[in-house]
Formats: sequence, structure tokens, C-alpha cells
Amino acid sequence: MLSRRALLQMLPAAGMAAQGGRPPNVVVIFADDLGYGDVGCQGSKIRTPAIDGLAREGMRFTHGITANPVCSPSRAGLLTGRYPTRCGVPNVFFPRDEKGMNLDEQTLAELLKGRGYRTACVGKWHLGHHKPWLPTSRGFDRYFGIPYSNDMKPAWLMRDTEVIEETAEQTTLTRRYTEEAVKFIGEAGRDPFFLYMPHTFPHIPLYASPEFRGKSRHGIYGDVVEELDWSVGQVLGALKKAGAERNTLVLFSSDNGPWYQGSSGGLRGRKGMTWEGGVRVPFIVRWPGRVPRGRVCHSLVSTMDVVPTVTRLAGAAAPAKAVDGVDILPLLTGERAVLEREPVVYFHGRDVHAARWGNWKLHFARSNAEMYSAAPEGGRRSLRLSSPELYNLKLDPDESADVAAENPGVVEQMSAYVEKLMGGFPEDIQAAWRRLKETPVAPRPAGTFPAAAR
Repeated sequence: MLSRRALLQMLPAAGMAAQGGRPPNVVVIFADDLGYGDVGCQGSKIRTPAIDGLAREGMRFTHGITANPVCSPSRAGLLTGRYPTRCGVPNVFFPRDEKGMNLDEQTLAELLKGRGYRTACVGKWHLGHHKPWLPTSRGFDRYFGIPYSNDMKPAWLMRDTEVIEETAEQTTLTRRYTEEAVKFIGEAGRDPFFLYMPHTFPHIPLYASPEFRGKSRHGIYGDVVEELDWSVGQVLGALKKAGAERNTLVLFSSDNGPWYQGSSGGLRGRKGMTWEGGVRVPFIVRWPGRVPRGRVCHSLVSTMDVVPTVTRLAGAAAPAKAVDGVDILPLLTGERAVLEREPVVYFHGRDVHAARWGNWKLHFARSNAEMYSAAPEGGRRSLRLSSPELYNLKLDPDESADVAAENPGVVEQMSAYVEKLMGGFPEDIQAAWRRLKETPVAPRPAGTFPAAAR
């Protein structure tokens, strides 16, 4: 069998490969329920010097969105570059579920292994806990972490496919994840590597190690975020120590907006909602010498863009299935300030709730109850709006002034795009779209007014 290095030498080098044709290392640090406004460089008073430093040394995106406002779907979108509803992941997985993300989906790890990369997943997986769906069956050489959210039982800690703690000691999870990640970086040697580090926190319940408990000025939530920031600093330090800093693209982001605690940075909504506060997240990229230092980019980007961008940089094969993300390399290099792209659809379960096109946000439906409230009789479901609501996020970032009446052409164009797009989704998603258009009309929520009323 050929070694990774021999395989690497046989494959074509990427156009942006660094250091003599060697493809870049890739580190994706993915927080859980960290809000857009929870880091210092975006206005938080919680101390996050490592994350802030990452932004100073790289590029911070003010309109970075996740693939979905809840855990499992957002991870499916990140790792495949496709809408989670195409991947069999419209909703969150629970320990009772017998399956996970569709097995015919390719992950970024699988694609990079074909380019000779070492791969590791350290942290929360949440895409299926039986062996065929675990990270080690989805392109990762090794896995260390918990397979679900930390509020689900059992809260196993696993190494590869083996349970090593029936109930994970959560006060030390962030520290142990960090030690595992640092070890992986140190052992990679001259082979390119992909480290996917989906943290458990600040998802509730909140736990911090003794070194951080009670040390922030913002309660246990602040303690947890400051330990998360410490972890980021340790990973960056490991890259520098290994001499890999300048040949490593680092992405820091979050799976969705904040839950009960945390800050959406003044955006409307939170986790589980298709308002911007549920889907817009920290999105910071650093690659010394390749991504300009200290840039702030206002172009719309999505976590689904990671797969097409990284596979191009690595010179890896493109996914067999068409991706929904786009290559954002022109933004990363500073070649372009804004990237034109087709509208991005916001799903709530199987239902389309909204679409985003540049600064325009068009809402078609919303839930009859948010995840923070008790489910109404008959359960939660989507209700269509009597007419789509349009918001200009540049002028109205908290989505409070409906300007659909003043912009009928935008509404028509975006609606037609979504209608056409839905024809290419799996039948269950198409059926949900048809049902949604026939459901009762949702009442206009308090605080949402036509532009003329402001």
C-alpha cells in the first residue's frame, strides 16, 4: 500500500498550495451555540484574546451564516457543502435514532484523505452514533469526543468506536479536547492534515474546568467561553510549535446562534429560529501570507462554502454530488470585496422559512411556537405568511421593517428562485414545500411592521 506521502506526490498540486506545492493544512474550530456577539472582536465584553487575535491576523466576516439554526443539520451542511435537507438531516439526531447522515454523502474528511491528508475529529459529532455513521467511518482517521449534545443521555465519551466513559466528565471536556488536538498536530509530521474540532460548549448544561470556573466577570457562560478561547490559543500555539502556522488555514465559527444565554449581537432571534440571530455566527479565517491581515469582509458567506473552497485549495477531488456552497477563495485572497451568488435558503426542519440574497432577506413562513416555549397542542409546525415579508438587512439588521410592498420585483425574483430550487430536493422535502403552501396563515408577530408604519 502506498504511503500518504507517496500518494500526495502522485496527485496534482492545488493552485494555492503553499511551501513547494504541499497542500495547506486545514483546522476547523466549530463552537456549539456560540452567538454572533459572544466574541470580543464583535462587541462582547467576555475576554476572547485568542479569537480576537485570529481576526487581527486574518479575515473576519460580518455576514457569515451557518447551514441551519440547530446542531445536527448545521454540521451536515459544513461537512458536505450541501443543504442538510439533501443529506437526510433535516432535524437534530437523538440517542434513540438508529441512523445518521446519509451514507452516500461524502464528507470533507473523505475528500481530503484522497489527497493524502491525515484527518481527526475532536469533539461533538452529532451525525449518528452507530459504527457506520461515526467519524471513523466518514473519513476521519481518529475520533475523540461525545456523539451527541451534552444534554442528551447517554453522554458517552468515545475514542474512535469505543466508549471510554459511560458518562463523560464534562468539567474537563474542553481541556481534554484541546490536549487531543494539540497531540494530533504534533504527530502529523510532514503530512498535510485536517483537524475538525467541534466543541461541546457553550451548549447547555455549562461546565468549566477549575482553572476557569468563576474567573470571568460574566458568570458560568463567560467562564465557558473564556476556556473555549484558551483552547483556540493552545491550538494556534501548537501550529506554531510544529512549524505549520504559515501553511495552515484556520476557520473559527459556530454551529448556530446562542441558546438561552449568549449574545446574538443585536440580531433578531436565537438558536432554532430563521431570523438572523439564529443563523449568523462568528466566521473568521486565518492563513498567514495568503489571507490578508486585519480585513473585515461584508459579503455573504456560508459554512456550506467550506467544502468547495478547501477542496480547491487542497487540490482534492470535487464531491460526486453537486454542492450548494460556493468557492469563496476570491474573498479570502482579497481579490473581491463582494461575491455574487444565488439566494441561500433557510430551512426549519423540512420547511423553507426564508431565503437570503445579498442584503435582501425574504421570509415565507415561521413556526407556530419557538423552541424556548412549550409546544402548543398538536405540536410545533410551520405556518405560511399571508404574503412574503422582505427585509433589507443593510438598513434594517434586526428584520423589523417589511419592505415587500416597495420591492415587488425582488420578492418575485427570489420567490421564483426558491420555487425552482425546491424541484431538485428529495421528494419528502418537495412534499413539505407543497404542504407549506397550503397551510393556514401565520399571524403577523408583534414588533414586525410594514416600512410605512415606521
